[in-house]
Amino acid sequence: MRGKDGAPSGLEKLARNAGPLRVAVVHPCDAPSLQGLLAASTGTGAGFIAPIIVAPRGKLEALARTMCVDLTPFAIEDVPHSHAAASRAVELVASGTVDALMKGSLHTDELMSAVIAPSSGLLTDKRVSHCFLIETPAYERPFIITDAAVNIAPDLEQKRAIVQNAIDLAHSLGVRHPRVAVLCAVETVNPRMHSTVDAAALAKMAERGQLTGASVDGPLAFDIAVSACAARIKGIISPVAGHADILVVPDLEAGNMLVKQLEFLGGAASAGVVVGARVPVILTSRADSVAARVNSCALAAAVAIRRDDASPE
Repeated sequence: MRGKDGAPSGLEKLARNAGPLRVAVVHPCDAPSLQGLLAASTGTGAGFIAPIIVAPRGKLEALARTMCVDLTPFAIEDVPHSHAAASRAVELVASGTVDALMKGSLHTDELMSAVIAPSSGLLTDKRVSHCFLIETPAYERPFIITDAAVNIAPDLEQKRAIVQNAIDLAHSLGVRHPRVAVLCAVETVNPRMHSTVDAAALAKMAERGQLTGASVDGPLAFDIAVSACAARIKGIISPVAGHADILVVPDLEAGNMLVKQLEFLGGAASAGVVVGARVPVILTSRADSVAARVNSCALAAAVAIRRDDASPE
């Protein structure tokens, strides 16, 4: 992500202040995964990550030859297959060898199953959830969308945890008091639309201190969340309307479609990271551009350094 006139964005500045993040890159055995690794790494790219590649060496080297890539600068953990790669990468986190994970060409479920396994050592008292950081010319600032990749159909308590994770991420990116819009199709509570009931409950939870560090309002339709003009026309008075920093979607399907519409039709730049575990997990899609993969590495680096800064000595 770049600022105006091509200047480094706030995210890039945070990532560069963090220094290279030690990352286990899990099974980067297709061209987009390997290209993203190269573009984000020290020596060959942006310098956001210092990677250890966890993959079948023979398969990886065959791919590198077809791409005319030199793997000599990179440490490689040789494993027999993608499932073993996920397990080994989790072990590298548990041992303190790396400070983050990055998904390669394996399926998301395969990697996340290893991350959330009770024996992984990566779980905390927080719920694991995913946040996209989105930047589009049509909106005044970068904003977070959650959860569009991990939690399929969260209940109210799970949504509360997802929202708090997103608030904490916004804080780590320098947004002191983010404005959170809980998205629904309408602005009124309708018992036949359960997402509106959850949205109203989340807003009340924020009032009662069950969500902290943000202003939370809902239910709000997407236009109200991002357009003060739309809010005025509809007569909606809200501290969040038109200026949302975080958009909370009702379920994964809605979030996934929203993010992809913004990327493919709205010209948005994106970065994505799994939060709530001991370390950030860079969870890219098979269709993600190299830029999106590099942005996600920068986001993970920024999250990791702010987390370390906040840890008690």
